[in-house]
Amino acid sequence: MEQSLIRNFCIIAHIDHGKSTLSDRLLETTGTIEKRKMKEQLLDTMDLERERGITIKLQPARMKYKAKDGQEYELNLIDTPGHVDFTYEVSRSLASVEGAILLVDATQGVQAQTIANLYLALEQDLTIIPVLNKIDLPAADVERCAEELMKLIGCTREEIICASGKTGVGVDLILERVVKDIPHPRGDRSAFFRAVIFDSKYDDYRGVVAYVRVMDGKLSKNEKLKFIATATEGQALDVGYLKPDYVSTQEIEAGEIAYVVSGLKDISAVRVGDTIASYEHAAETKTLPGYKEVRPMVYASIFPKEGNEYVRLREAMMKLKLSDAALAFEPEQSLALGYGFRCGLLGMLHLEIVQERLRREHNMELVITSPSVAYEVTMTDGSERIVTSPLDFPDPSHLREVREPWVSVDIVCPAEYIGNIMSLVTERRGMYKSTDYLDPKRTVLHFDMPLSSVIVDFHDKLKSASSGYASLNYEFIGYRPAKIVLLDILVAEKKVPAFSMLLHESEAFRRGREVVATLKETLPRQQFVIKIQAAIGAKIIAADRISAFRKDVTGYLYGGDVTRKMKLLQKQKKGKKRMLSMGSGSVEIPPDTFIKVLRREDGD
Repeated sequence: MEQSLIRNFCIIAHIDHGKSTLSDRLLETTGTIEKRKMKEQLLDTMDLERERGITIKLQPARMKYKAKDGQEYELNLIDTPGHVDFTYEVSRSLASVEGAILLVDATQGVQAQTIANLYLALEQDLTIIPVLNKIDLPAADVERCAEELMKLIGCTREEIICASGKTGVGVDLILERVVKDIPHPRGDRSAFFRAVIFDSKYDDYRGVVAYVRVMDGKLSKNEKLKFIATATEGQALDVGYLKPDYVSTQEIEAGEIAYVVSGLKDISAVRVGDTIASYEHAAETKTLPGYKEVRPMVYASIFPKEGNEYVRLREAMMKLKLSDAALAFEPEQSLALGYGFRCGLLGMLHLEIVQERLRREHNMELVITSPSVAYEVTMTDGSERIVTSPLDFPDPSHLREVREPWVSVDIVCPAEYIGNIMSLVTERRGMYKSTDYLDPKRTVLHFDMPLSSVIVDFHDKLKSASSGYASLNYEFIGYRPAKIVLLDILVAEKKVPAFSMLLHESEAFRRGREVVATLKETLPRQQFVIKIQAAIGAKIIAADRISAFRKDVTGYLYGGDVTRKMKLLQKQKKGKKRMLSMGSGSVEIPPDTFIKVLRREDGD
């Protein structure tokens, strides 16, 4: 199709503002999906997405639309996630399109992620179409939300479309605006073929499938191609577009969003952000700018429950990395847990999703260590290093300075909750910067906070402090000096490396007591007393014990003097004492205990 008749756009919004529902209506209105095949959240292809009601992966779909001017247009839509942990998916989608629909829930108004995603779109110089969604709900306050939108993007009231993804009201207006306002692609179809990979997935039968935005030229089926960054050669076994199912075509051309089946079984050969070129002209092809490298916010170690499943875990992680470009990992060895991987992730939800996907898609039973952030450490000899794991934390006597990562936090909330949120942020060592008013009743609060205080359970506490109305977005700003200590957990007087954690001195006592209490609830009793201790260096800061099993040695007595009973109890006590003197005994910690300690920290 002529490039002048192609429109590439995506939908951006805060989590739960109705992106996937609006996508369903767009597909239905354009006749892309038959009525009988239509289902809710059609573009959310993972079971996990449907269960949780959130979008985790970007998903492209092509629609044909006959506009009021009589022309038939080709519309390429990309549905994006709304949660802060999946911002990388949004930024890659925005780099592949020329316009974006900015969706705002008419019952909630502008939220933190609305603002963050809007700035990402403006950085890419995209055309913005403002839409108020869910206007059919009784609680919708259209005029207030329209005022907020006008103040945010500087548009007029007439430019804002009022729509409902559920009932289909205003969907035709959105499609007409997409055709009229969003510019068409301007690729050179006579030039050599080149395309940028914005996503990929692994198919057991067809190898790696790359989702691409074609910038110049055309690529035919069975043509040889080259992945420039990895210098890997391949063949386009199949090309086509997503509707959202695969639809095979003979060739793909500049301006289109398409897929390329490479047939490659080597997962590391295909990277998100790489340029695909025609094999014959690869040497003359200029590499396209890729995507900025994603910075992990949280680090956690993942180990297989059974040590002999390490190779399976490695294959599973490689396949997961294909469809989750924000996941970073490297091999790690622990004396207690064997071989595993140190993973860099964008947040606690991201960690939870990765764990769940490994369990469901690859049938892996896992042990996950306490999450931490990356600290910059200066040693007494002047050398510097980055520490992401408690196991790598140097001896305090060799430390000159430790610096922790800080983030800039934006919180959107109703004005009456400012006091509660201020006190919550102050508790978490946050520093107040400024307040902006979206309207007389809604504010945006700006703070600087340590990243470690934000990632653990801050989001849950924020929702509690604001009766569920506040929303949060954060961005890395740099490292600042801090008093960081290594908290060790001892079970039966033996250190458990998986429970070790790095945290600020002021939080160590509270966290130590929490972990000890969780272990007391979850560890099974043994024939001997189990001591549970939290320690900083040699100093014990919290302790408890699980009492031993005791056989009822007096059960068969049916009377007589009390001294008979006491004699048997004293004999049992001596036996327990003798058992303790032979050694503390080893305690096997069940895998679900690791998860429970992790969850306690996650605020569950």
